[in-house]
Amino acid sequence: MSDDILARIGAVIESRKGADPGTSYVAKLFDKGLDAILKKVGEEATETVMAAKDGDPKKVVYEVADLWFHSMVALAHFGLKPEDVLAELARREGLSGLTEFAQRGPQA
Repeated sequence: MSDDILARIGAVIESRKGADPGTSYVAKLFDKGLDAILKKVGEEATETVMAAKDGDPKKVVYEVADLWFHSMVALAHFGLKPEDVLAELARREGLSGLTEFAQRGPQA
């Protein structure tokens, strides 16, 4: 189920590229460019941290949903899809986080 909803939302986000910024929030973000998209990702990440610090599980879910959504807009900016992230998570499944981090090499 989760990958289906992510794929559907990703398709809607993709369809908003080039749409009228006056009628679509996502089109407005794309029109403003990468800096505006990344600013929203940063804002939502901060709001997620604040919700977690408040200890309200419902707020955490709400803010993570916003963070995921805006991260998906950022992915779409680069021509990527939610499936690309899911494939990366699948690649990492079963790996120790320490092992995965070490495999990245000195750039990590």
